[in-house]
Formats: sequence, structure tokens, C-alpha cells
Amino acid sequence: MVDIQKVAVIGCGFVGSTIAYTLMLRGIFSEMVLIDADKKKAEGEAMDISHGLPFAHAMDIYAGNYEDIRDAAIIVITAGANQKPGETRLDLVQKNAKIMKSVVARICQAECEGILLVVSNPVDILTHVALAESGFSQKRVIGSGTVLDTARLKYLLSGCLQVDSRNVHAFVIGEHGDSELAVWSTANVFGIDLEEFFLLRGCSNYEKEREQIYQDVRDSAYAIIERKGATYYGIGIAVARIAECIVRDSHTVLPISVLLKGEYGLDGVCLSIPTVVGQNGAEQILDIALSQEEYNKLISSAAELKKILVQIE
Repeated sequence: MVDIQKVAVIGCGFVGSTIAYTLMLRGIFSEMVLIDADKKKAEGEAMDISHGLPFAHAMDIYAGNYEDIRDAAIIVITAGANQKPGETRLDLVQKNAKIMKSVVARICQAECEGILLVVSNPVDILTHVALAESGFSQKRVIGSGTVLDTARLKYLLSGCLQVDSRNVHAFVIGEHGDSELAVWSTANVFGIDLEEFFLLRGCSNYEKEREQIYQDVRDSAYAIIERKGATYYGIGIAVARIAECIVRDSHTVLPISVLLKGEYGLDGVCLSIPTVVGQNGAEQILDIALSQEEYNKLISSAAELKKILVQIE
């Protein structure tokens, strides 16, 4: 029996521990178990985060084993090698695919019935690996996808246009990586077409500004890693948002990584696509209209990922 108030985080590195800390602050769970190959590391993180509970929400946080995740509603998987300076997300694939297979095997042994939320990079490839290894339904295995990339896009657009980022409606799809694409054809600010809003704000060079913003979004991780060695705060908040949508059963549309079975003319590949997210996980993949240019880029993004899948399979 799944406990909707229980979450597990597998992998207690920078990303995993930041996700755990953010989940504690959000107060959407009453129980959280941390698992890491280094048990002492998991214990230390559980202790450290727990010491903030008097200022937050009542919650049981502890280091545990795979047996402890049996009734968890969400299992967040961050285990894997870190992305190094100059290394692309796809460079990580071989070593992290092996780690993912090992983790999923342990999850299956625990007879867990919860939703697998893959965060480890390259997230689209590893979501596919987790789905194939687990044998779970495609609704139950999702990746964090381009939820963070989408937040970065909204943030940079809001800065350029000097408008509240919550009024910006735009998203990134495809690979969470170098071949991702921004869907400009539907982008708007409070219902006002993005190009028109640029003009209203006195920005005449729409195409140039748009391209620069896209490049900055795409290369954000590289820029951060070059400066501080790793990225973890942004993804921590993004994963907490996905988890919240599942727990609250909010039916929120998010660009998570999901397995495509005919949508957009694609099959057998996990990509970030606008998806209705609720208590059952990926409730509905939205096959939305794209411009021809955007569609071509999505097909190219899928082709890049399929090349990698062939190599690891």
C-alpha cells in the first residue's frame, strides 16, 4: 500500500541532498528516507536536515535501506556520477546507465509500487533505462526533464522584458541537454504574443534577443559548473515542484521526460514533452501543435538520443 505522504531519495550527493532539503522546507511529506551507497553520508544528511525541523514542518527524516521504500509514493533517483567541467550530459551515459540498472534492480526487489522520478543525467536516457529495467507502466516512470530548463527560460525572459516571471508562459522540450528547443510559437506573456510583448516593452530586435536567451538557457548548466563545480539548487526546487504536483494530484502540465508511443510521430524514446502530472504520475502526454521548424528540431533531438540508446543497449 502506497503512502502518499512518504518519499525516498536515492543518492545523497549535492543534488540528492538539496532535493531532500527542499522537500523538507516544502512540507508536503511526513516521512522521507535517504539512501546512499555511503550509508554514513545518508545518515549525516538526514541528521543535518532534521535539525531544521523545529523551524519547518513535522516530518520523520532518516537514512535507510531499499526495504524502507516499499510504501513510498515517490522514489527520487539522483544516484550517478557528477557532470564534470567540459563534459556534456551525454558523456555521462555509459557509467550512469550501469548505476541506474543496479538501483532499479534493488527497487524492484523491494516490491515498491510508487512512482520513479529520475533526476540523474542524462535524464532522458536514464528514464528510458529505468523504465526498461523496472517493467513498470510508463505513467510510473518519469524524468525531471526540462522542468528546470523551462524555469530558466521564464526567468531570463522576465529579466529581459522586466516583467514578473509568473506572467511568462513558455517552455522547453526535447532532450534535457544540447539539442533541447524552446517552443516560441506558443510563448506569451499574460496571453499576449511574445513578439508583440517585446515590441510593447520597446525591444525591437526580437529574433536576436530570443536566440541569445535560448543559448543562455541551453548552456546554463555549463556556465554554473564552470563557476562552482555543480548545479543543485535549481533542480532541487524543480523536483520539489514535480513531487508537489503528484502529492496534491493537481493535474499540472509540466515538460517532464516520458516515453513516447506515437506522439509527434516518435516511438520508443523518452523526451521532455508537456504532460499532465497528478497522483498517477504521467497522466496524459499532450501532443500539441508545433511550428514546422520546432517539429524538425524535436525530431532531431529524438534522433540524437536514439543514437545513444543504441550504444547502451
